[in-house]
Amino acid sequence: MASSLFFRASNLVSSARIRRRIPLLGAFCVLGLGFPSLCSILPSSSYLKTSCPQSPHFVHIERSKFSTQSADKTVQAVKMEGNSNIVPSIVVYVTVPNREAGRKLAGSIVKEKLAACVNIVPGLESVYLWEGKINSDPEEMLIIKTRQSLLEALTEHVKANHEYDVPEVIALPITGCSPQYLEWLKNSTRD
Repeated sequence: MASSLFFRASNLVSSARIRRRIPLLGAFCVLGLGFPSLCSILPSSSYLKTSCPQSPHFVHIERSKFSTQSADKTVQAVKMEGNSNIVPSIVVYVTVPNREAGRKLAGSIVKEKLAACVNIVPGLESVYLWEGKINSDPEEMLIIKTRQSLLEALTEHVKANHEYDVPEVIALPITGCSPQYLEWLKNSTRD
């Protein structure tokens, strides 16, 4: 009986640890290794919920050098040039000092239609050099999905509404994605 209770308790602890780490682990796997890699390491697909209700699952096109699957076995690349329903799109990283600042900035970005979706990833620690001194601070990460053409306006919005003197605004191109997600992204942002 005691060993049975210990086994159940240890399963709950490890499940709680996994759920706490899923946002950061998920962001890393999806952006670095691809969605299939995330699926293979999670104990249950019940953890896989997207934070943007209208968005279908991300489909990673270009395979990482760490992956054993070939690109031929996933899906074919989305050709953005010839499809009028989608536009060149980017993922933008912005760090914020806390959840309250992240929610405020994310809300204003989506309200202004500068992005279709903003994920807030908790539990980061940033180590950085500032004014000649090494600092270590807890932060949260905003992962912003938007049109490439909105980067300049988004950057200006972040600068005007962020508490940091020099906010991080790092943009990466979306080179592969489901056409439905890209169409939703286009329709959810301003021209």
